[in-house]
Amino acid sequence: MKKIEIKAEQFFELLKLKDTSMWSLFSQMIDGEEKEIIFLDNEEKILFNYILPLNAEKLEEDRKEFSKQFSDKLSTMN
Repeated sequence: MKKIEIKAEQFFELLKLKDTSMWSLFSQMIDGEEKEIIFLDNEEKILFNYILPLNAEKLEEDRKEFSKQFSDKLSTMN
């Protein structure tokens, strides 16, 4: 499995500047090889990781699940 390390702050800033979603970018990375995407903070500490699936259908399932969990988390914060 290929490991890809990403500085989270710069990554999300770039997505905002490019007006694109991380899911759109992830879909472009699907090439039949499983990849672990590791998000790091500015001190190189792991914030979270994501195993990029081998196909777009699984990516869409992951996106929906992430959206649901994120929405649930936001609703409990309010």
